[in-house]
Amino acid sequence: MTQRVDLAAVMDRLAIDTLISDYAMAVDDGDWLAYRGLFTPDGRADYSSAGGIEGAAHQVAEWLAGTLQLFPMRQHLIVNRRLRFGPLEGDVGDTAQVQADYTNPMRTRPDGGAPDFECGGRYTFSVLRTRVGWRVTKVVVREKWRRTAIERPDSEDRRERPPAPRRQPDGS
Repeated sequence: MTQRVDLAAVMDRLAIDTLISDYAMAVDDGDWLAYRGLFTPDGRADYSSAGGIEGAAHQVAEWLAGTLQLFPMRQHLIVNRRLRFGPLEGDVGDTAQVQADYTNPMRTRPDGGAPDFECGGRYTFSVLRTRVGWRVTKVVVREKWRRTAIERPDSEDRRERPPAPRRQPDGS
């Protein structure tokens, strides 16, 4: 490869990385207009493995907007990104597949405490170079785990209690 081709590949990787980060921030910020803008006009999203829906990006954005109202605090962390360029009409480099792991702590109350709902898994993004830049044609969420906090009524229940004293053989 020439330096020019290598530089183009690096620029594409950076642009796709930005697209994936923008995806996480749009969901976390509840910016559903920005979310829709990350997809091609026929873009789709599949959240069915996480108990959600599969459909056109605009439909999924509406579903997310309603569902995520339950969580005023949310923060996607998308890591371990693996990107592979693919062909489009015989040209390599105009499509790509991205697999990326995520963890997503969320809170049902806006009091700033620890998350009371967390989940994690892997996204698979299919992306396409368009006239306006890279856009998502499809994203599939594969939830691998989830955890919810068990709330205790008050701090009394969290104190450790000393073991009961043992009785001596003579009854004392």
